[in-house]
Amino acid sequence: MDTNNKIADEELRAQVRSWLGENWTQAKAASLKQHQPLWGASDELKSWLAEVVSARWAAPRWPTEWFGRDLSNKQAKIIEAEFAAVRAPGTGQDRTNLWANTLLAGGTEVLKSKLIGPLLQGEVNMCLLYSEPNAGSDLAGIRTRADRQEDHYVVNGQKVWTSGAMTADYGMLIARTDWDVPKHQGISYFYCPMKQEGIEVRPLRQITNESQFNEVFITDALIPAENLLGNFNQGWQMLQTALAYERLIMGEGARGPRSGGNKKAKNVEVLIALAREAGVLEQPKLRQDIAQMIAYKKLNALNGARGKADISQGASSSLMSLGKLAMSRILHEEARLRTEILGPGSLFEGSDYSDAENANFLTFQAYLTSIGGGTDQIQRNIIGERVLGLPKEPEVDKKIPFREVRAS
Repeated sequence: MDTNNKIADEELRAQVRSWLGENWTQAKAASLKQHQPLWGASDELKSWLAEVVSARWAAPRWPTEWFGRDLSNKQAKIIEAEFAAVRAPGTGQDRTNLWANTLLAGGTEVLKSKLIGPLLQGEVNMCLLYSEPNAGSDLAGIRTRADRQEDHYVVNGQKVWTSGAMTADYGMLIARTDWDVPKHQGISYFYCPMKQEGIEVRPLRQITNESQFNEVFITDALIPAENLLGNFNQGWQMLQTALAYERLIMGEGARGPRSGGNKKAKNVEVLIALAREAGVLEQPKLRQDIAQMIAYKKLNALNGARGKADISQGASSSLMSLGKLAMSRILHEEARLRTEILGPGSLFEGSDYSDAENANFLTFQAYLTSIGGGTDQIQRNIIGERVLGLPKEPEVDKKIPFREVRAS
């Protein structure tokens, strides 16, 4: 028993099992599996999450005043293991809910009281308003501006590659609030209401023939002053916290096949099954490549555990970049192996050729992880500088007022 906790491990395990036995029925499991929209939570999932939040299983590491149980990381993992054993969603959100974790770390009391509960229950749709057309991978180069006027901010600018913007209720926005200081020092971080005049969302067609990403045009949009996260002009620090959670999520997994075939796309055993069906499993080089994939996944899982232990509420961890970069490599390599195993058959498409369709979709989709949450190149810079201690790359505009920085 951990003396810092109020309950013994086995007693906690018994409580979780008992609660799940009473509440996680086969009917609920079947209903949630049937209704899985790409964006947002289904009504069935919202109903289940409300039960999990009410029972304080959703974020057990958090303080009791914010729907938690104030448990240690060790005991929170007991809860997660019991939920995973019956494949019930909803717990572990104190690690995986990007929106709620960021809000808890830096939000005002008013905003936290308003949104943390609904975020845990899937009632609020969110998006990220970070990237801009002319800022490239340097988020500190943003030019969307937020000007304070009485009890609110007036925002003008443009964002791009914004997933889920069409359905979002709020966007986590970084904006320039001081143009006379160096670029990292004049940024503030907001929860921006999306359902208002002055925000126009235009879908972008992707190579997968989907429109997950959008352009967002912001013209005189209003943000209440209480929606500022962190300190004014210190949004860069707040952004690092949010990015750490995002990279943690992306490093743990990614979206699987779009349709048909074996749905366990992230499971390397699918590669073994495909190779066996294709009659190529005995090829030494292919067997070695599949074994390497297994090793990559095992190593990434261990690194993820290390990163989770390193990150604390409201902090950031450079180790998350290792996991995100590793997951990017895993996804590209798995897609390559699927294509190699299928050979010329990978050229087919349509519902009659689900294995080929999945291989092609995963090939295209892998680039999402290579770009979203900071490109692979940015992750390598972070790892080199902050993990390995290598010299930083030169930034000629780092110390000059942003007003004097040349725009591309």
